[in-house]
Amino acid sequence: MKNITVIGAGTMGNGIAHVFAQKGFKVSLVDISQDSLDRALATIGKNLDRMVAKERISEADKAATLGNIETQTELSKAIADADLCVEAATENVDLKLRIFKDMDAHAPEKCILASNTSSISITKIAAQTSRPEKVIGMHFMNPVPIMKLVEVIRGYATSDEVCSQIMQLSKQLGKSPVEVNDFPGFVANRILMPMINEAIITLHEGVAGVEEIDTVMKLGMAHPMGPLHLADFIGLDVCLSIMNVLYEGFGNPKYAPCPLLVNMVTAGKLGAKSGEGFYTHVRGSKELNVAPTFRK
Repeated sequence: MKNITVIGAGTMGNGIAHVFAQKGFKVSLVDISQDSLDRALATIGKNLDRMVAKERISEADKAATLGNIETQTELSKAIADADLCVEAATENVDLKLRIFKDMDAHAPEKCILASNTSSISITKIAAQTSRPEKVIGMHFMNPVPIMKLVEVIRGYATSDEVCSQIMQLSKQLGKSPVEVNDFPGFVANRILMPMINEAIITLHEGVAGVEEIDTVMKLGMAHPMGPLHLADFIGLDVCLSIMNVLYEGFGNPKYAPCPLLVNMVTAGKLGAKSGEGFYTHVRGSKELNVAPTFRK
């Protein structure tokens, strides 16, 4: 594989483009918004600058990485010569299904179609295409340039050959791929999201405050970040979306999202991306304060 197309220039998309480009792949980064593409390139540039400052790469490496990325607002042009297309759009079922129909229509026959979805069925996505055997999940972790794990998710029809190719490709990126089967939430979010949801329930029921819950999990369970802080970092809308996938997929009430989570998303309190969730967030600052709603 030489030519990679990444659809979606948000946090995950620009990170995925970054790691492929840094390993010498030619990357077409696609988004409907040129402003989003410009911001993505600026983010990649800043992340590379930090790597240069830490002497992990040279200025020449930075220039080569940026030189391997082109931006495009038309999918048909970006995917015409792709060996692999990785969809990294918002975690929305209908949006992803539409994107995969378009990918299938414009990608060459050889092209593998991958989704960075964190919870949505690969089998359901693959059913929108004429090549279900070439559809697979590549669930990168955020921040992509730093985190080593890639969940490689096999759909019902994904071929052994395609799975083997993606496992090997992930290793070429310096990642540690783990093969999993296609069930709601896969492994990472089937375990992580109910924990986050339970932390929100614990807050909702008044067992303890935001900082107290996060402190218990950090100091008592050696988690690098408390579950409520992590929820803010992921995005409360994303957390809710994944909990709904689990709830609908298994039909088990234990996966029902906490009413507090539902209300916060409805109110637009989405965490770091909106400036407020369980904590208040100021762009460019690492200072963390409990949001006014949850202060004692």
